Amino acid sequence: MEHLPLRRDQLPDCCTADEFSFTTTDDLEPLTEIIGQDRAIAAIRFGLGMANQGYNLFVLGPPGVGKFTAISQYLGDAARRGPVPGDWCYINNFVDDAKPILLELPAGRGGLLRDDMQRLVDDLKNAIPQAFDSDQYKARAQQIEAEIQSRQEQAFQQVQEAAARDNIKVYQNAGELTLVPMVDGEDLDPEAFQKLPEEHRQRLEAAVLEVRKQLQAVFQQQMPALRKEARDRFRALNHEVTREAVGLYIEGLSRRYADLPQALDYLSSVQQDIVANAELFRPQEAPQAMLMAQDALQRYRVNLILDNSHSVGRPVVYEEHPSYANLVGRIEHRAVMGALLTNFTLIKPGALHRANGGYLILDARKLLTQPFAWEALKQALNKKELRLESLEHALSFATTTSLEPQAMPLDIKIVLLGDRTLYYLLHAYDPDFAELFKVAADFETGLERSPANDLLYARMIATMVRNKGLMPFDRSAVAATIQHSMRVEADALKLSTHMRSIADLLAEAHYWAGQAGRVLVTGEDVRHAISTQIERLDRVRDRSYEHIQRGAVLIDTQGAVVGQVNGLSVLQVGNFSFGQPARITATTRLGDGRVIDIERETEMGGPIHSKGVFILSSFLGARYGQTQPLALTASLTFEQSYGGVEGDSASLAELCALLSSLSQVPIKQCYAMTGSVNQLGRVQVIGGVSEKVEGFFDICKARGLSGEQGVLIPAANVVNLILRQDVLDAIDAGRFRIYAVEAVDQAIEILTGVSAGEADADGAYPPASINGKVQTRLRGFAELRRDFGRSDGEEKRTGGSRPPAVPAPPPVPGS
Repeated sequence: MEHLPLRRDQLPDCCTADEFSFTTTDDLEPLTEIIGQDRAIAAIRFGLGMANQGYNLFVLGPPGVGKFTAISQYLGDAARRGPVPGDWCYINNFVDDAKPILLELPAGRGGLLRDDMQRLVDDLKNAIPQAFDSDQYKARAQQIEAEIQSRQEQAFQQVQEAAARDNIKVYQNAGELTLVPMVDGEDLDPEAFQKLPEEHRQRLEAAVLEVRKQLQAVFQQQMPALRKEARDRFRALNHEVTREAVGLYIEGLSRRYADLPQALDYLSSVQQDIVANAELFRPQEAPQAMLMAQDALQRYRVNLILDNSHSVGRPVVYEEHPSYANLVGRIEHRAVMGALLTNFTLIKPGALHRANGGYLILDARKLLTQPFAWEALKQALNKKELRLESLEHALSFATTTSLEPQAMPLDIKIVLLGDRTLYYLLHAYDPDFAELFKVAADFETGLERSPANDLLYARMIATMVRNKGLMPFDRSAVAATIQHSMRVEADALKLSTHMRSIADLLAEAHYWAGQAGRVLVTGEDVRHAISTQIERLDRVRDRSYEHIQRGAVLIDTQGAVVGQVNGLSVLQVGNFSFGQPARITATTRLGDGRVIDIERETEMGGPIHSKGVFILSSFLGARYGQTQPLALTASLTFEQSYGGVEGDSASLAELCALLSSLSQVPIKQCYAMTGSVNQLGRVQVIGGVSEKVEGFFDICKARGLSGEQGVLIPAANVVNLILRQDVLDAIDAGRFRIYAVEAVDQAIEILTGVSAGEADADGAYPPASINGKVQTRLRGFAELRRDFGRSDGEEKRTGGSRPPAVPAPPPVPGS
């Protein structure tokens, strides 16, 4: 029954400076590849190489493992090898201003066209007024005006002459016409007119009516026709003059963009519109008219929304804040005299515009928390085009007139960064997700340890040191960093790939080395940086341990008690975790076979903890209930626990407390234990084993190490023991013990010093063993319950008394 604690050489090896031949990190070659992420890197390469629709990437893994760094590196390499996308411009639609036209030009040509159009407007502001101010234009305008004036006068004169022949004289005064009858060339006043013979008067009145008809025809038909003809001729003259003034400039631009049919079409439309709106370029006297003309001239601007003139390869864009507007762009408005106005020059691009032809990196969690951004992204990817629409119009919240810009064809690769939970939730609940993001790049959190990988890790440290401008690290500092990496990963056979925490440690070690006046970072600096990281966060741990030392929280580290054991848990405070001893007690009595989990009954226990209690209940039934009923009721609880309890790592301790209560054999309180147990009594691996061991060690150390104190852990967890140096020194000196157990029988023997016993062919255990005592106690419970049933029947008939209870076996004194 002898069980020996683990020797120092049976614990996982530490990383020491002797493993390396270099002196400082300056001696190491920089690392260019990402280490420990072969699966993820292969997926990234595949996703970047697949041009088919839907092969976008979701890079998954916990924060800090280097997802963004890795994807940025590979996207940068892929982007440099790709072609530079063209420039994209929005130009005015001269047919329908509300529907701006999208124009694609070769990289760098968009900016040239924008500048050329601005110069064209500036030049025409001088050229067109000069053309209209020329002597030639004035002469032709005067000619038209004189001709029309002559024809107007001629038409009026013809009416006057015709009226005179009918003895009617036409007077024109201040725009008014007066018809006066005449006799012998003399005007008649009304009195004289009335004295004329009736026949004469009637003839003159008829003549007046005829003249009025002729005048009406002149002023209502001939004059408007002449004015219209004048306007048409002036318009034609203006168009001709403007066309001549603009033609030279447009012809020059057309030669410059002769290889771009779309640009030529645009220049032709511009010329036609300028000819039709030449007055916009002519001086305006009224200030308001001047401002309106300036605004109207914006119709000839080019809104360059994407300028790739200085780009090298495909664009790589990371959008920090992927809101709807930042993703798909927006249409801005200007306040003009109390009204909100917009035009194509106020179209602003989004991240999808800027990344078109290349790659867009988005944080999945940020994207999903922005209203409607996720749906907008899916719509753009499904349709392979980017349609810019304000959110209020997309949701029908606004009915005002707005722009409908032409949609941009979309050729883009999306890379989402997120954790695994988010990936699996999207895959399960969003039917579009699997079709749009077919490539998953899953980042590992650990790298297998080997001499080769240790050297790779050292080169990675050297690269980070150089990139951050830190002092060189000597090999003891590198070894201490690798040792901490094993601690972060909680596995002696793995190195952590959580690069953010490693980078932080390197920076802090550099700081402390500088504070000490050193020019090299040593292992002492790294260990000091680790200890100060802990000191900044260990207030809760100190208060918790203080309560134990003062006796406010009851934890025994000596003596022996029946049904009581020291369990171990891990508390997480931010990114700091520590071991917390907890007293677990068990009581047993006559009952109906139930094991009462007080935590579960009070709704303070989680489902995994409850499962662990059910499993140990099944173990009891399977081992001791084969030939007799389990006529007991047991209660289990974490004493002085005022918060929730979750996890099954205490199920081994709870089972040992139950066996102690049933056998009445006390458990040595110098031990603490952790581990889960299955229905067959096998001890299973748990998490946080190093923190748990160190937590109980700190309590024992504060009270004085006796050499008997120790911790029982699952044998499978030995590889996870990455302990502090003071714990290792105590183990090496025999002042603290760690036992690795594989089964509950081993654990109970160490805890009690009594053999667990093995069953014979009939299933009976030796009476002096733990299992034998438990078996005897349970048999007594079963007989007592059977006697109770029999006596209850007799009492009903005779009123007799119940038989006395079967006494428990005498307790075995603890050592």
